[in-house]
Amino acid sequence: MTVAGQMLETYPKDLGGVDRDKLRECIEACVECAQACTACADACLSEDMVAELTKCIRTNLDCADVCDATGRVLSRRTGYDATLTRAVLEACAAACKACGDECGQHASMHEHCRVCAEACRRCERACRELIAALG
Repeated sequence: MTVAGQMLETYPKDLGGVDRDKLRECIEACVECAQACTACADACLSEDMVAELTKCIRTNLDCADVCDATGRVLSRRTGYDATLTRAVLEACAAACKACGDECGQHASMHEHCRVCAEACRRCERACRELIAALG
């Protein structure tokens, strides 16, 4: 079991009716995506054609920040606010779509962009599934 899963299992109160598995999957996807986007931005900076990757780097860094914040917000269950959670998830899904699309354009030339695009798509999907589960 992952650390996110262990922490959710040990939470002493009800999770506010949120599907535990979808929540865990989304937290894990956010953390993974934040790491992938940070690493991809760094890899882009090491490419010889770095000037052509400016938008990709910016999109990576924005997505990493949004995913990191979303993972942290989702990890806090005390005083749960469904409206805020939904807004954060929507923002994360939008950032992941933008970054996945941008990295997808470079995926055939840069393996790090391919890996990052896949992580972004997984995170976008996890966010949308959790939004749907919130009702």
